[in-house]
This record gives sequence, C-alpha cells and structure tokens, in this order.
Amino acid sequence: MDRILQEISAVGRKLEGMDSAMASLLAETKFMRLDIAGFQTQVTGLEQRVATAETRIASWGYRDQELLYLCSKLIDLEDSSRRDNIRFLGFPENVEGADIHSYLRETLPKLTGIIFDPPPEFQRVHRLGPKQRVDANRPRPIIACLLRYVQTRQLLHAARTHGPFG
Repeated sequence: MDRILQEISAVGRKLEGMDSAMASLLAETKFMRLDIAGFQTQVTGLEQRVATAETRIASWGYRDQELLYLCSKLIDLEDSSRRDNIRFLGFPENVEGADIHSYLRETLPKLTGIIFDPPPEFQRVHRLGPKQRVDANRPRPIIACLLRYVQTRQLLHAARTHGPFG
C-alpha cells in the first residue's frame, strides 16, 4: 500500500510538472495568437494596398495609350502648322528640278539680295496641290517653312519693302 501511495504521489508530482508546462504552453499559445492576429491585420492592409496599386497600374495602360495619341497629335499639329509657312508665287513648274530645297537655297539670296549666314535651311518645302502639266497657265505656289526664324523675318521684310521679285 505504501508503495502504491508513493507511486501515486510520484505521478501527482509529474502531473503538477505537466500542469506548469501546460500553463506555460497556454501562455505561449496566447502570445502566438496575438502575433498571428497582428500579422493578419498587416496582411489585410498590404492586400488593400496591393489592390489599389494594381488598379492604378491597370489605368496606366489606358493613360499610356492616351499619352501616345496626344503626343502624335501634338507632333502632327507642330509639323503641319501653317503659321510659319511662306508662300512663293510665280516660280514656273519644274524649274526646281528634283531638289526643291537646293533650288530655293541658291535662288533666294539671288532674288532678294540678302546674304544669309548660314545659308537658309528648310524644315519643309513643297509645291501646293497636285502636279500640273508643264504648259499650265498658273504654276503651283511653293510652300516653305524655314528652320531659322530670323531668316523668315528677313525674307518677309525684303518682300514687304521691295515688292514682287522677278
């Protein structure tokens, strides 16, 4: 009987040790649950931020397309702006040959008496309208846009003061 009592008391001491171990495990589990709840809150916040970022990035594709469209439209408007064009009238058809740029670069100083330094450079030069026959009554005007504003002003001033060149 004593021996049974000793074994029961030994089992009791072991159970007390297990109770304290269980209590510490419960306390650690409680702290872990609190940490997990904090992590869940952080993850929820991060998920919301990622969803917002994804929405913004998805809208960038549309904005990129819109920006490309607006850039191409701006370039087109700048290139086709008529404000800086000069019209040259009275040059016979095909007098310029194959290179209208070179023809105007050589002819303008001779006609106007202006010494251009550097020689005039053109952003664009072309005849207006469809090509006509050589024996047409009225030659097509030449439309030109000089690269340098000062040269444009010199030509316009010479045309105003001198009148028609010829």
